Amino acid sequence: MTTRQTLSVDDIDLSDLEFWAAPWSAREAGFKMLREKRPIAFFEEAEMPESAIPLPKGPGYYAITRHGDIAEMSRHPELFCSGQSGSTIVDMPQEFLEFFGSMINMDDPRHARLRRIVSAAFNPRMVSSVETSIQAVADSIIEKVRQAGECDFVTEVASRLPLKVICDMMGIPESDYDTVFHASNVILSMGDTEYIPEGEDPLLALLNAGNELNQLMESLAAFRSDHPTDDLTSELLHANVDGESLTHQELASFFILLLVAGNETTRNAISHGLWALTEHPDQRAVWMADTDGVTATAVEEIVRWATPVIYMRRTVTEPTSVSGHDFKEGDKVILFYNSANRDEDVFSDPDVFDVRRTPNPHIGFGAAGPHFCLGAHLARREITVMYKELFKHLPDIRATAEPDRLLSNFINGIKHLPCSFSSDSR
Repeated sequence: MTTRQTLSVDDIDLSDLEFWAAPWSAREAGFKMLREKRPIAFFEEAEMPESAIPLPKGPGYYAITRHGDIAEMSRHPELFCSGQSGSTIVDMPQEFLEFFGSMINMDDPRHARLRRIVSAAFNPRMVSSVETSIQAVADSIIEKVRQAGECDFVTEVASRLPLKVICDMMGIPESDYDTVFHASNVILSMGDTEYIPEGEDPLLALLNAGNELNQLMESLAAFRSDHPTDDLTSELLHANVDGESLTHQELASFFILLLVAGNETTRNAISHGLWALTEHPDQRAVWMADTDGVTATAVEEIVRWATPVIYMRRTVTEPTSVSGHDFKEGDKVILFYNSANRDEDVFSDPDVFDVRRTPNPHIGFGAAGPHFCLGAHLARREITVMYKELFKHLPDIRATAEPDRLLSNFINGIKHLPCSFSSDSR
């Protein structure tokens, strides 16, 4: 990728990992240019690496970069579907879609059926019990690191909250936390050598990680069928909507989705939040001066700023037109949420981190439609509690080095973020 000074729209290649390895500012400059000059841009797909699970090179895709177009497509799943494609640019085998995607790889009526059953299990009593535990979990995480005066914010703080909340919610024992954490990292690694050693087959590693989680949940589901408790696994197993319940395989697939969507995304939002506050101390001061008054808008701004899930994919089901572009049946469209969340037509000064930003119609949880994030409320609550507790107990916490970013075009991940704080803050 060329430098920002010489970048032209023809230089941008979203299929080239070099684009995603570039500094964040250069990437955002590229998307700004696409929004202005080529908001619906076609890209050839990259050649797929050799694998025991061969994947052919795809036919190419249209990058959708404007907020309005993404919102329009998300409102019409009958024209831009999920069930034919899955969530990634690469055309994954059907068994992968069933195994890893759960609801996000489905269309109605299957999607509506599964979402009804899952929503029934997320009843007020269940949600209330989870919310009650979040503060205790956040406090215990902070207590473990506070005496050291420094830590890796991602692995020791940000990742620990959603991981424990989700595992506790599902009834996964603490002895399995490391297995769950490692497997979820592998699934979203995009081949990053920190999680998949060089020379190892990334697709096989992905499948093995998914199978590990699948077996863990199948075993728990079998036990909970006969020995129900008050955890979410029991609720999901025994939830019955119009005579329908989840199969054990559907439950296992939902667990993998919950881990990926609920653990990885929330931990990355929390991690990006600390880096943003370190880079923008004025905004940190505004937030800390009025924590109760500012937290709600600050959390939304963190999600907009970070956009933990960079894109989702849809497939065109019949000839249709959006913003003057004619799509044909089978066209692959990639909804770049990160670009939409910097759209100058929607956000005033989109490149400014503003904890009091309002309105803030970001699509960090997806755009309005049937696939809007089911766990958005829980994610907001976790981010809220974690930052209130950090401000209370480690008020001078700050990042001490640049983030070590995941090389991915799908997850805007931070793998490591060193931080420091006064060890006697409490």
